[in-house]
Amino acid sequence: MAAPPPDSTTAEALRLVDDPVVIITEAALDTIAGIRAGEDDPDALVLRIAVNGVNGVEYAYDLSFEPRGEVGEGHVGYVVGDLTVVIPEDSVDALRLATLDLPSNPAQTGLVIRNPNRPNPLAGKTLHLTGDLSEKVQQLLVESVNPSLASHGGFAELVGVEGDDVYVRMGGGCQGCAMSQATLVEGIARSIKDAIPEVGEVIDVTDHASGENPFY
Repeated sequence: MAAPPPDSTTAEALRLVDDPVVIITEAALDTIAGIRAGEDDPDALVLRIAVNGVNGVEYAYDLSFEPRGEVGEGHVGYVVGDLTVVIPEDSVDALRLATLDLPSNPAQTGLVIRNPNRPNPLAGKTLHLTGDLSEKVQQLLVESVNPSLASHGGFAELVGVEGDDVYVRMGGGCQGCAMSQATLVEGIARSIKDAIPEVGEVIDVTDHASGENPFY
């Protein structure tokens, strides 16, 4: 059954889009349908997905059911099966191409968001980096990157510099994390290159399987 069209109040608040911002898997959609069925007047509810903060090197999220007629202004909406999804406009870029799914571990419950986007740990910060390339990278890791990784019990350290290429290794809780390599490439590397334009490439030399450094 298709989701009912938005009423006039909701239509004014929503900017309807054809392409989903957050992809919802069939398994997650079934779970959401089961949860929604237990609510009062389930057909009147939409699923709201929003970014509500930053947790270390990843976004924090809020998922909630909202009455269709009470969706505030500044949202985009789209339909998946019989579910209407609404997302605040200021969360769209952070959530674009994320996937709402069930956890990979069958022992875990609930839903997970797998998001290719990462917050910029330098946002809102003014850094004064001095010295040569190696010293600038070291300052950046200590002052900005590692405080963000601390919530994961991890850290990133400078291994060496060759020309304008920077070699970085991860340790602590982030070293064995399945997301640590993606976090380095998409988060830490971008932060380093944004803050220090003279950096060529940021190369991860962590052995994420054994914890040994294969480069130095």
